[in-house]
Amino acid sequence: MKVGITYDLRSEYLALGYSLEETAEFDKPDTVQAIENAIRELGHETDRIGRIRSLVVRLAEGSLWDMVFNIAEGLKGFGREAAVPALLDAYNIPYTFSDPMVLSLSLHKGMTKRVMRDMGIPTPDFAVIEGPQDIAGINLPYPLFAKPVAEGTGKGVTGASKITSRGQLGAVCRELLGKFNQPVLVETFLPGREFTVGIVGTGQDSAAVGVMEVLLRHEAEKDVYSYLNKENYEELVEYRLADDDEAARAAEVALSAWRGLGCRDGGRVDLRSDASGVPNFIEVNPLAGLNPAHSDLPILARLKGIPYNDLIRGIMESAEKRIPSEKTNNVR
Repeated sequence: MKVGITYDLRSEYLALGYSLEETAEFDKPDTVQAIENAIRELGHETDRIGRIRSLVVRLAEGSLWDMVFNIAEGLKGFGREAAVPALLDAYNIPYTFSDPMVLSLSLHKGMTKRVMRDMGIPTPDFAVIEGPQDIAGINLPYPLFAKPVAEGTGKGVTGASKITSRGQLGAVCRELLGKFNQPVLVETFLPGREFTVGIVGTGQDSAAVGVMEVLLRHEAEKDVYSYLNKENYEELVEYRLADDDEAARAAEVALSAWRGLGCRDGGRVDLRSDASGVPNFIEVNPLAGLNPAHSDLPILARLKGIPYNDLIRGIMESAEKRIPSEKTNNVR
């Protein structure tokens, strides 16, 4: 099988003038190399495609692949993660991970939480601030937590994200609105444990590969898994496998969210417990980072004794199982 690989290299965007924070979700060459090595170990031929503009050129030239391993995050808009899958759908080319609908929905944390609430999955009370005029209408009990509605890798999350007063709420929301040019999610701050649950598979075939607790060291920014803490995780964060009753409940909530949203093949669900120890859905990452050394999902797999290549194997097997054989016959 010929497998194309779509991705956004951080170095390419830095060379175009984008900042370190703007490119925080993009990949390093060693991530692409590790994925390629794992796919080749499965006996497949690989073809590096790169970012969406390269994919457009290759499609116009008539390139074909039996499947595309897609980790392209995109750059602009709520549909940025959905752009590559939408193009591949148009050309009837199968790909790993979730479809455009799921990727667009899950990127907007407010919309995702509305779906969770409708499904009866616990999630903190929240409001979405579309502009400064909405700030005065917030009527949630303090402390609160604020972050951009459609960013990942902790972008926009700092020590100031935990909010304890109306004055602070206004200042933080106005800063985030101006800096990220998108709505701000404001939700009830939960004081309990923080988990991330790794999932491999699709639908009823999906399973939690493990539950990892995120513990902030003394030197870290307090109470928040922030951009600074994530970027300096080796010094500021401890990752620990969790297998107690609370962690088991976190895995159940994560799987319910994963299946309810229609996520596919592999990713992560982030949760935090309330004061009573009940794990609440925070957000889902259906296009999780796959750097073998630094990304949360591979770290979790490593703590569970799952080699990186076996993690990629599980993702590929899930994609191959759900894709009907006739879909590998590309139609133009």
